[in-house]
Amino acid sequence: MSIKTVFRALRHQNYRLFFGGQSISLIGTWMQQIAVSWLVYRMTNSVFLLGLVGFSSQISTFLLAPLAGVIADRHHRHRLLLITQSLAMLQAIILYLLYVTHHIEVWHIILLSFFLGAVNAFDIPVRQSFTVDMINDREDLSNAIALNSSMVNAARLIGPSVGGILIALFGEGTCFLVNALSYIAVLLSLVMMKLPPWERLSRHKEPVMLQLKEGFSYAINFMPIRTILMLLSVISLVSGGVQALMPVFARDVFHGGSRTLGILMASSGLGALTGAIYLAGRKNVLGLGKVIAWTAALFGGGVIIFSRTSVLMIAMPILLFSGFGMMVQMASSNIILQTIVEEDKRGRVMSFYTMAFMGLSPFGSLFSGVLATRIGANNTLFGGGILCIIAAILFAMQLPILRGFVRPVYIQKGIIIEPVH
Repeated sequence: MSIKTVFRALRHQNYRLFFGGQSISLIGTWMQQIAVSWLVYRMTNSVFLLGLVGFSSQISTFLLAPLAGVIADRHHRHRLLLITQSLAMLQAIILYLLYVTHHIEVWHIILLSFFLGAVNAFDIPVRQSFTVDMINDREDLSNAIALNSSMVNAARLIGPSVGGILIALFGEGTCFLVNALSYIAVLLSLVMMKLPPWERLSRHKEPVMLQLKEGFSYAINFMPIRTILMLLSVISLVSGGVQALMPVFARDVFHGGSRTLGILMASSGLGALTGAIYLAGRKNVLGLGKVIAWTAALFGGGVIIFSRTSVLMIAMPILLFSGFGMMVQMASSNIILQTIVEEDKRGRVMSFYTMAFMGLSPFGSLFSGVLATRIGANNTLFGGGILCIIAAILFAMQLPILRGFVRPVYIQKGIIIEPVH
């Protein structure tokens, strides 16, 4: 695996700008995320409210993502990203001002989290669909998607680690301010891009609900898309619970503070980053179905073992492996979906991916918060890990059928070359 192969999508100037700007911005995003979780738990000592904040931050994503997918197919994606990134910056500024003036309360955090989730509902499917607009050579698309995952998880590694230190030294408000400033980088990168004129197609004038119904019917009736989204939904539910309960493990199981929380999240982030680099080094999409199955099982197994340990030094490598499994499963799903989807339905299918990837995570956060108050955080995660392994086995059993559906698409796109007789 050469460096040139891993980073080959960066030869496209627009993508290179996007990669640089997003890399900076996402570090701030993860810093704010860990700061919000720690602030809520410090203010309330409530596992339920911790889960509720996680729920509020992403339930709007679940509700609005289908509409966002239609908009991503009908409107200029570049302009939409400028709007969504500006609104996310505004959210961070308001959060910081409330904190620094000592007016912040939990209901403020819940409301602002809901607002950010609504912004992300539009931003994520648009950003996912915009990847193809920045890549001139479609052979580099899978690498660009893998690199997207690598920058998310590099930020996931750096952000919580730095955030934990800043919280301990200066308080949570510093993370909110840094996040607000980090959006300047991504806005500049978008402004500097040189893109061809956007052409509005006649189909873009069709009723929104008609296009939404068409996209939903397409995703449900095409078995590979449906099956991938179902497994992704299970992984998302469980990972949402893991993330929501991490402050509980940091303080009550490992007897630490914000730095311990940063270490735990960074361990998972390091595994995820390793997984992203592994995917970026792959030359094409072939064989990713099998990869999805075993990495989903790896994530579930890691969650099970993590739920049963009380030693931080053991938990760290376990989270590394589970983070690897979760990221590779989710990013591989993204690569396959973007490869097999019909171009005019890309935004809508990626909105369903967003619903499965992020939209269902709040239900995992809320359910895990409620369940943890009854049976404990350890038992809650143990059950989630079992569910992931069952889902992975069911997916693996369907792989031969899925290959039959996908093969004609791969042949049509030149990914598989049929032998000449």
